[in-house]
Amino acid sequence: MENAVAAIRVSSVKQGTDGDSPEAQREQIERFAETHNINIRKIFVFLESGSKEKQPVQEAIDYCKNPKNNIQLFIIKSIDRFTRGGSYFYDGLKMQLDQKGVKLIDIYGVIGTHDVNTLEHLGVSYNWSVYSPTKKAEMLEAERAKDEMRDIMSRMIGAQIRYIRMGYWVHRAPFGYMNEKVETSNGKRVLLKPEPTESVWIIKMFELRARGTLDDHQIVDTINSMGFKTRIELKRNPKNRTQIIGQKGGNKLTLKALWRFIENPIYAGIHVGSWNKGFPIKGRYAGLVSFDIFNKANKGKITIREDNGEIKVYKREPKDYLVQKGVKNSEFPYKKYVLCPHCMKPLYGSASRGKLGKYYPAYHCNKRGHYFRVPKKDFDATISKFIKNINLSQEYIDALQKVVLEEWDKRSNEINKDKVNIDQRISELKMQSKATVDKIKYLQSEVAIKYLEADLIENENEIEKLMVKKEKETKEPVNMVKVMEYIKYFLEHLDNLLLQSDNPIDRATYFSAIFNHAPTYQELISGTPDLADCISLNKVFIQGRGQLSGMQGLEPQTSGPKPGVMPFHHIPIY
Repeated sequence: MENAVAAIRVSSVKQGTDGDSPEAQREQIERFAETHNINIRKIFVFLESGSKEKQPVQEAIDYCKNPKNNIQLFIIKSIDRFTRGGSYFYDGLKMQLDQKGVKLIDIYGVIGTHDVNTLEHLGVSYNWSVYSPTKKAEMLEAERAKDEMRDIMSRMIGAQIRYIRMGYWVHRAPFGYMNEKVETSNGKRVLLKPEPTESVWIIKMFELRARGTLDDHQIVDTINSMGFKTRIELKRNPKNRTQIIGQKGGNKLTLKALWRFIENPIYAGIHVGSWNKGFPIKGRYAGLVSFDIFNKANKGKITIREDNGEIKVYKREPKDYLVQKGVKNSEFPYKKYVLCPHCMKPLYGSASRGKLGKYYPAYHCNKRGHYFRVPKKDFDATISKFIKNINLSQEYIDALQKVVLEEWDKRSNEINKDKVNIDQRISELKMQSKATVDKIKYLQSEVAIKYLEADLIENENEIEKLMVKKEKETKEPVNMVKVMEYIKYFLEHLDNLLLQSDNPIDRATYFSAIFNHAPTYQELISGTPDLADCISLNKVFIQGRGQLSGMQGLEPQTSGPKPGVMPFHHIPIY
């Protein structure tokens, strides 16, 4: 009786876990071995594609090559179960077995087990005179297996690419979605629909970031307080994909994960991938958020536009001066908001040392083939004088107050919804804690009790945090009458907001919001910058400069601020 190794291979984990292909191959091979009086020492099961550069059956071949294992035969169901890499891979794998005296056989009899010597009648043997009569048939079968794999993959991947371009979905559902098969004019196809629990977290992420009142760390804490957990996925043994060895996921939201979610256009219903040839495709399903919310949440880093039915996704490349160190320097806060009058590039800011060791701070542009330098004292005086001559029209102030009140009502409704979600989350955690306590009563293992007690403590800590948050949100409501008075005051006295803020970086940021485009230093002196539509300059200031003596001011907006205007969420209403 000869010893043998058997190799069973299916092309995918799904085929191996959902179908019966491995079991069917095992039954056929075991019946073949029993009929031919073969002892199977070990059976290898591979749930991988045989067309890869690294062949999965190499592990079984290495086992046969070890003389300690005493293997004479290598049994497979058919050549396409051995490899789908074609005759090149097949010949190389079989040669490794031949060199160790191990014969490769299949249950269909395509592979011959006897060699022929063309000089046997003369009692002479050479390497070239010994050959396998079935080698050509084996090579043809190996190539046929490769061609079959190419045909199968072409049909499957080709259909998936076609359906993706038609707006359907063919992959595993992204976080926040779930797959749903529906009847369409193209047959039964998969569409994405909101996952009841996950979609709430994703929508809240976008809404909070679009609102702009919380930084990313605070958004992460808020979403985690809602019970955010990543999906739990099974981990399988890489050598035996049918064996589950653990699970992964169930983690809280992190800052990097938040950025990945926010920057993914799929949540606006847009699919961007290599199968689309670089063109974004609008899915036949509604996104979790609108284009407007998506664009606001990404703050210009990624923008989605729909022009005449065509979807376009724009990615903003950061400018050189934004990635350089020291851009946000409180000593020179305006250097990225005011341009050089010669080259229209952002000004630098630095302090040069004089002969006596004294430093002279200045804004300058002296590395682009020209020289421009303004002492910091004169520069700040110009900024201050310009700001003191800025007016906001009363119509715009009234319109902005109206928008703020509407936004406040909207957020109040959201806060009420959040309170309901907090109550639901607290109830869920209390039920989990009760179930954990019930389990501990019947356990005797100290290790199991230790882990359950840790879960119980974690639940109690989370309940405590939620209770604190709930108490904070149920305090006395904000006096909106007083808030509106503050808003009106700051709008009527912009110089207090733009000049008297404690943080110079904030002052410069507010200053930049009153322009459609960053002004040059000369435009600030002459009073000719491109101001936002709601902003006008004091007539006395204009006439004194002799530049715009006929200017009456631009018409104010009545439907809310334009891009570039200081939006209402910059005003502290909380």
